[in-house]
Order: sequence, then structure tokens, then C-alpha cells
Amino acid sequence: MKKNALHIRQFIVLLLTVVFITSCREDDPILPSKPIEVNPWEKVTGDIYGFYLLNEGNMGSNKASLDFYDYETGIYHRNIFGERNPNEVKDLGDVGNDIQIYGDKLYAIINCSNYLEVMDVNTAKHITKIAIPNCRYIAFKDQYAYVSAYAGPVAIDQNARIGYVAKIDTVSFKVIDECIVGYQPEEMAIVGDKLYVANSGGYRVPNYDRTVSVIDLTTFTEINKIDVAINLHRITPDNYGNLYVSSRGDYYHTPSKTFIIDTRTDKVIGEIADLPNSNMTLCRDSLYVYSTEWSYVNNDWTVSYAIVDTRTQQVVTRNFIKDGTDKNIKVPYGIAVNPNTGDFFVTDAKDYVSPGTLHCFNKEGIKKWSVTTGDIPAHIVFTRKKLQPIN
Repeated sequence: MKKNALHIRQFIVLLLTVVFITSCREDDPILPSKPIEVNPWEKVTGDIYGFYLLNEGNMGSNKASLDFYDYETGIYHRNIFGERNPNEVKDLGDVGNDIQIYGDKLYAIINCSNYLEVMDVNTAKHITKIAIPNCRYIAFKDQYAYVSAYAGPVAIDQNARIGYVAKIDTVSFKVIDECIVGYQPEEMAIVGDKLYVANSGGYRVPNYDRTVSVIDLTTFTEINKIDVAINLHRITPDNYGNLYVSSRGDYYHTPSKTFIIDTRTDKVIGEIADLPNSNMTLCRDSLYVYSTEWSYVNNDWTVSYAIVDTRTQQVVTRNFIKDGTDKNIKVPYGIAVNPNTGDFFVTDAKDYVSPGTLHCFNKEGIKKWSVTTGDIPAHIVFTRKKLQPIN
């Protein structure tokens, strides 16, 4: 439910065919995971032992799924949630939108199923579900998790509800507070005692929101709204007190752009020239940015890859894939960088309804390996814990 024109298409799909999670294990066989040997020669570097990949699954299909790559064995395990949780509903639900690790817990946002799935990071076993309507992204500080929520139903609507951020106690797993922000809030970032929330207003097209909400975490109240640009989505802090914020534009005559906010003044201080932005991730001082920009004027995608040096706020390369294999990636949909090795990963959603592909590149931008994933591979989180075998 997230990239460019996919928003509208998936809204229509959901309105036409709503699929509820009603099956149970008595009616549905447990599907075993699929181990695939992709790089058995790879050695663990540093304290990262693997990563989880959350596949979104097409909206309405209840096909969100969880994969795991093991650095010690070089084996990629597809669809591990079912066999590790035989008493839970098959797979994870409808649209996996974010995944993060905090402490010894693995948190997955399941957007259209309206809950936060909490698992043990060592085993990927279910602990609890926390109900949050139309939840989107998650961030953490101290004892608390913060989840952005569209709040209302999935629908293009000029009267769509304003969104909020839920505050969750990570000990009791209870929602203990809510803070109203802008319309259809997306990704969040925490800097010091402030939580920044990118508001999209995507349901109210063409009357998009254009603000970043600033929440004081000590009082859990919105203290400011920063005017940035329409249809905001991603937000990433650097090491110098700045935030990089993406605007998706309107898919017609207002292009996608990347803006910079100074968190000391909470002001927009600049824009990265000619840098469309669908997703980004920071590794040290390098901001990896890719874009899959859709235009209804041309009825076509424009795909780009870039790295920004956050020390100078300048683009240092316009294609971080150096061996030409970017031509084989149809729809880049996820990005992650191993902070120990510099290897980076790009996922390919392909046609959005069939299994995607995960591509691994070394830090020079040369492909090392590829593997088939679940449907719409999107979100990666590295783990410093070894995934334990099933008892």
C-alpha cells in the first residue's frame, strides 16, 4: 500500500474485494519454511548474525510473511512465521508495513490487519498482538514504542480522519496514550526528546498534508508543525542533527523531492537538488536513496539510485549499483545496508502479486547473490541475535 501509483490501485482492490483473516490452523496446513543456500562461503563479520525481511504481500491477500537470512550458514529461510507459530493464523496478516528490533523483541507492523505483531527476536515466536487501526511505522525510545496510525479505514476520502501516534509500554504491551498529528502520518524519527512524524495526507488527494509534526516526548504533545512539501513519506536522521524527508509529489506536475530539516531550529534548511526519493537508509555518513517515481503524465516509472554525503549534503553518485545489474531490477522496493560490512541490499517487488527478489551487493556496488523472497519484499532489520532452531 505504499509506493506511488500503487496507493490508488491497492485502495481500489481493497474496496472491491475485502479479505478477512478467518482461517485457522485446523483448516489450513502449516506451510514449512523454505531454506535456500545462497552464500555458504560467507563469514560472520562483527556482531550481526542475520536479518529478518518482512514481505508486505498484496493488499487484501493476507500474505504478509517473514523471511530470515543466516550469516553463519549463508542460508536464506523463506516464510518462517508459520512453522514457528503453529497456533497462530497462517502467515502474518494483511500488508506488512514495518519491522524493527528493540531489546529482545521483534516488532512487525501489519497495516491492514490493524495490529502490531510482537515476537521473540531469538525465535520469531508470537508473543502478542496490539490493536492499532491502520498502523504504519514504529519507533522506540526508553521503555516506549511509538506507532503512527492513519486511524480511519482504507479509502480515498476528502473527509478522512486525522492521524495519531500511539504510545505503547513495551513491558505491559498496552497503548497508554495517543497524540493527534497530521493526516495519514507515515515514517517517524526520534532526535533527543522529540519525535518527528511525516504527514502525507494521501487519502485526501489532491489536498495532501505537507507537514512534519514535532512531538515533545516528555509531555507527549505536538509542539510544532513544520511546513515542508506535499505528500511526505520517509524521514531519516543523520549524525549532524539534521533530518532528511521525502516528498512523493502528486504524480503529475509536482515531482518527488528530498528536503533537509535542522532539528535544532525545526526549520527546513534546504533541498537536495534533483533527488526524487521513494526510500532511503543511512550507513555512517552515506544516505542511500532510491526512487520509483510514477508519472500519470507519461504513464511510466522513472527509477534512480543515489548516495548523498550527509557531511556535505551533496550527491556523490547517481547510481550506487555499478555492475549494470540494476537493469534487472523491475521495481526496487526496499533498501538496507549492513553497517559492519558495507554490503547493501535492494529488493524487487516485480509485479506486486508474485514472489519478489532480494539482491545483495558488496560495498563497491557489485552483485554478490540474489534469492527469491515472499510477495513484495520491503523491510529489512539486522539482528545481533542468532535465530534459534525450532524445539
